[in-house]
Amino acid sequence: MSDDTSKELRRGWTTGACATAATKAALIRLWGGAFEGAVTITLPKGETPVFPLALAEACDGWARVGITKDAGDDPDVTHGALIVVTVRPSSGGVIFQAGEGVGTVTKPGLPIAVGEPAINPVPRQMMQAVLDEMAARFGQAPDIEIEVSVPGGAELALKTWNPRLGIAGGLSILGTTGVVRPFSCAAWIASIHRGIDVARADGLTHVAGCTGATSEATVQHLYGLPDHAMLDMGDFAGGMLKYLVKHPVARVTVGGGIGKITKLAQGAIDLHSGRSQVDFAALAQMCDVPAVAEANTALEAYQIAGAPLAAQVAQGALAQLNKRFGDAGIIYDVIVIDRAGKIIGQAGP
Repeated sequence: MSDDTSKELRRGWTTGACATAATKAALIRLWGGAFEGAVTITLPKGETPVFPLALAEACDGWARVGITKDAGDDPDVTHGALIVVTVRPSSGGVIFQAGEGVGTVTKPGLPIAVGEPAINPVPRQMMQAVLDEMAARFGQAPDIEIEVSVPGGAELALKTWNPRLGIAGGLSILGTTGVVRPFSCAAWIASIHRGIDVARADGLTHVAGCTGATSEATVQHLYGLPDHAMLDMGDFAGGMLKYLVKHPVARVTVGGGIGKITKLAQGAIDLHSGRSQVDFAALAQMCDVPAVAEANTALEAYQIAGAPLAAQVAQGALAQLNKRFGDAGIIYDVIVIDRAGKIIGQAGP
């Protein structure tokens, strides 16, 4: 039998990265007068992928570009979808619009306000950046309407958690790094194990596992940890913690947003949205705020209950770590952050 953990899996690009590339290509046509066959964008961590154009249309006052999403070896529901952006002049500033197949936010608790297109903050920032770049290049004012659509997106969204989260009519345009990491449990967990091995071999006594790039940056800055102390835990808290029990270091920090850390506090060690969910009734009991039971997301629960909830979630997660993984004598601490990377809850030494 082959060893799946040794197979190099191909990365892909998020819907947000595709939308950004389409925005750039469409602006080049709108202001420069001609389409380019492919465009290059710079992602938040410095990668510069090239995106060929799958659709290119224009007329007086507008330009439209489609990019076919390539999710690499990840079994992403949007793999192969066409991410289409239409740009046209606005009355002032940048205006984001949801076209066909892109959802609209209908419930609170998400990072985008109710009534807004379901285009997440980092993709918006990426599109704003290319708008500013192209406006400077062509000597234009950055006053543009950006409409994002995904043909067939409404049907694809039914295979996601969007309807439950109150995103109506289609998909979300997502991505915090622009990169889709192949979802192979075995390969990812193996990479976590190798990171622990490297840290121990270098004599590190403090490592940190975080759920994403924002929490990783916050925890690393808080403790001044070197890069190789940062374990790419993602959703695989159990894969990291079980290995650390057998290959311990003196101290382990676990960091993440309130949603995933709430799952950890409630006993889950696989934090992926498809395999664990927040129990809002239990969360309401924990913080003694009945309205939390009706929350749509952990973020909304935090907005309802306030700062004490984040502290209680951190304490609950720490209790789970000590209960389930305390035999190795490791000192644990937990950091809960908001979407901007601000610490909102902390437990441990």
